[in-house]
Amino acid sequence: MEWKQALTDFRIYLKLERALSDRTVEAYLHDVGKLHDHAVGLKPPMSPEALRLDDLQAFITQQAKMGMMPTSQARLLSAMRAFFKGLRLERQITEDPTELLESPRTGRYLPVFLSVEEIDAMVAAIDMSRHLAHRDRAMLETLYGCGLRVSELCGLRISRLHFADGFVRVVGKGDKERLVPIGPETIRQIERYRKEERVHLPVKPKAEDVLFLNARGSGISRVWVFKLVKAIAVKAGINKEISPHSFRHSFATHLVEGGADLRAVQEMLGHASITTTEIYTHLDREYLRSNIMRFHPRSGAQHSSKKASGPTRRE
Repeated sequence: MEWKQALTDFRIYLKLERALSDRTVEAYLHDVGKLHDHAVGLKPPMSPEALRLDDLQAFITQQAKMGMMPTSQARLLSAMRAFFKGLRLERQITEDPTELLESPRTGRYLPVFLSVEEIDAMVAAIDMSRHLAHRDRAMLETLYGCGLRVSELCGLRISRLHFADGFVRVVGKGDKERLVPIGPETIRQIERYRKEERVHLPVKPKAEDVLFLNARGSGISRVWVFKLVKAIAVKAGINKEISPHSFRHSFATHLVEGGADLRAVQEMLGHASITTTEIYTHLDREYLRSNIMRFHPRSGAQHSSKKASGPTRRE
């Protein structure tokens, strides 16, 4: 089987069988494209169905030596597995060479999140006299208040805002829809932006239903939101690696630390697996420290109380 045909069939498989979004499809094709480049560069070149477990292991090892991080290796492996699964469904291969391919150890890292005070500082750092400042504040409130991904923020539609019911309909990964609760402060900021700024923008065709627009009347881009968030963080004096996703992490962290049910948080975030949500069960360090200092038998507080009360038995 020729690589060109295999990649075309892979695209169709991802769109029709897996129902993945265009962005995810392109990411998978980009990763499998690396395998293609590797295979055709061999002597002799290898077709997709000719690749075996050893060949794929050598490819992954090569990528690791070139500096690919474990998380990127895991994503690459996921794309390769989908590719060979598609080939097997099309009966181009009888055995899947990725079945015994081990995943790299990526570890589980706590995401960067903001405290409530840091979020307030970022909101306060927005110059409200600037053009479209109300839009910028409404976007930050929506990222934090609803826990949205940046792509979900950019894709918000006016027709999916159900403020009377306290929900917004969000289209997430794989074009899956979910209902997300929205609070009164976020609603207030969105309505202010719509009434005071959006009505004056030259809305472009096909952008009539898009909620957040740029100054030219088109939908905002993910890259632009990244730049905006980073600029506001610098102005607020926050020395962390901040991105739009930091607000999503903060949303989840504050809910879990406040006692929210993990399953409810999973639904609001649109996580397919509860294990993804479980990373937010980390505790505030100061809260953890205060509990240890208060209750651990070797803490200063425990020793002080014992000394004050004297011996509990006769020597």
